[in-house]
Amino acid sequence: MKIIEKLSNMIEDEMDDAEKYAKCALKHKEERPPLAQTFHALSLDEMKHMSMLHDEVVKIINEYRATGAEVPADMMAVYDYLHKKHIDRATDIKIIIESYKG
Repeated sequence: MKIIEKLSNMIEDEMDDAEKYAKCALKHKEERPPLAQTFHALSLDEMKHMSMLHDEVVKIINEYRATGAEVPADMMAVYDYLHKKHIDRATDIKIIIESYKG
């Protein structure tokens, strides 16, 4: 399904931005605390956007299953691959975000 591919690309874009903002927050934490806090807030917002998009992918798959149709194996294989990749990356980004607090 093209929509899942498009949403997956959007999820990656959100994670790219979240990581960029989280790293900026760390870089400016000492010299410009208000700017760093802005970057930190932006990183959290981007992770929220990522989560919202992920929820939409899950809804699409569940809607497809609700029709009684079997989800095509190739679609699930792509989803499973991307899902694991996204979870691993999100975990890494969350570590960067959390290090701002510490």
